[in-house]
Amino acid sequence: MSFGNLQKISNGKRTFGITPHIPGGFITIETMQKIVDIAKKYNGILKITSGQRILITNLKQEDLENVWNELGMEPAVKTQNSVKNVEMCPAGYCKRSKYNTIGTGMKLSRKYQWMEMPCRTKIGVAGCRNACGSVYSKDIGVIADKTGFIVAAGGSGGYNPRMADIIAKDITESQALSLVDNIFEYYIENAEAGEKLGFFIDRIGIEKFNQDVLKGIDI
Repeated sequence: MSFGNLQKISNGKRTFGITPHIPGGFITIETMQKIVDIAKKYNGILKITSGQRILITNLKQEDLENVWNELGMEPAVKTQNSVKNVEMCPAGYCKRSKYNTIGTGMKLSRKYQWMEMPCRTKIGVAGCRNACGSVYSKDIGVIADKTGFIVAAGGSGGYNPRMADIIAKDITESQALSLVDNIFEYYIENAEAGEKLGFFIDRIGIEKFNQDVLKGIDI
């Protein structure tokens, strides 16, 4: 395995970065120490990313395979048009959370991480309406409130920013997870190649999108 992104060319020398998969940004002390030790061994630089991961950069191309083998971890991103990550707030450890959505996020991560999509896709999960982690700028957002779950879709924080549309609110966790399933199935089946979820919603109209993805969700 030699996943790596070219980071910089300086005086003809190329340096690369790799990003191991760290579900939800939660990492054991042992794994953190392993990352530190390997980065030190290969003269790497560590960067905490906005996607709740650790970038190891300043690596030589010829060292990438050894670094991955010694880490024994999966790469965070394997293909361009896929679910790149599931970002989660620390709900179970936060006084503001209305529900421990760490479990919700891990269910989504296990099911959707690396899944092929029409375009690059991000999921955000939060335990209260503060929506830490910029959930409303994610393609899919799942937010817990005192009265139930909110599911939003179509957000983007990239070159063409877009606020997500709220698709449903005051629903159960089970209903929220089923709705996410419906949204992804509908998106995969009907979107054009390279079309972000938000642009797909704009193209077909939010009314039709809501009508179709809410089928079978008893709310």
